[in-house]
Amino acid sequence: MIGKNFKKTDEWTSQDILFCIVEDHVHSRLWVGSSDFKIYELDLAKDKPIRIAFQGEHQSYVTGMVRIGEMLVTCSYDRHLHWWDILERTLIRKVPAHDGWMRRVIASADDSQVISIGDDMQCRIWDAFTGEAIASFSDHQKLTPHHFPSMLYAVAASPDGRWIATGDKVGHVALWDAERFEKIGELETPVMYTWDQKARLHSIGGIRSLAFSPDSRRLAVGGTGKIGNIDHLEGPARLEVFDRESGKRELELEDKSKKGLIEQIVWSQDQQWIMTAGGDNNGFITIYDATSGELLHQEGQNGHIHGLACDESCSTIYAAAHERITRWTLA
Repeated sequence: MIGKNFKKTDEWTSQDILFCIVEDHVHSRLWVGSSDFKIYELDLAKDKPIRIAFQGEHQSYVTGMVRIGEMLVTCSYDRHLHWWDILERTLIRKVPAHDGWMRRVIASADDSQVISIGDDMQCRIWDAFTGEAIASFSDHQKLTPHHFPSMLYAVAASPDGRWIATGDKVGHVALWDAERFEKIGELETPVMYTWDQKARLHSIGGIRSLAFSPDSRRLAVGGTGKIGNIDHLEGPARLEVFDRESGKRELELEDKSKKGLIEQIVWSQDQQWIMTAGGDNNGFITIYDATSGELLHQEGQNGHIHGLACDESCSTIYAAAHERITRWTLA
């Protein structure tokens, strides 16, 4: 069961925006991807961790990162995947991956494949060790119903290795067989998409995060509720949880006290709670009971949170945000 103590214990500030983060709890290290196009390592064993830059960089914001053994794989708005040697902090491989901004990169359950998404609305599969392209597929339209460009923001792989989920700006989730790369289902979360046809003639919102439960039976979908002024992220943070097989919506939660986008979702290993993080101008971390939807913990912080990293127990959580990394403890 989750404890009662949830608090911020450390904060390291900077001048950039940090979009993604990976933790190595065995060696007390963090890696982050930045708006200055670089990858950094932090040694948390030091009293005052210093960011050490990897040699080489992307040509735009680093928006996604995953660890594969002693390598990092990163994606960027520059439409490329980069493979990095962790020990040497050097670039191993650069692969042109998508025909639009890349939003996220993850690993398959067994770490044999890298899965990427981009605003060309494609989900692509790569050999994690050679960088060879394996498959490309999509069920997402390039234009919204109002004929403006859409985005493919979110992707998740199930822990049992059988499924992939992708989610876009208009609230459409496609479910895929992870071996045949064939579509096996879909879910809709239309409340997460707001269209303003009067004042601004454009849209905002979309599915920003997806996460399968540890038993792969449920899928959590994060974004924002309806927004009044679409020039601001003033809508409530919104979480929906579905039974993957039946498509039944089991939870539908909106938080009007902590507004903005849910950018990251983490399930506890015992499946008793769900952690969400994101924000508007500022950030939040919120924990819900995974069955009832009851609010268990909630904290705010300066800086919109883009990424979370934690070990299996989630006793220590690291958040990558605007101009800072924060460390939280949960006991």
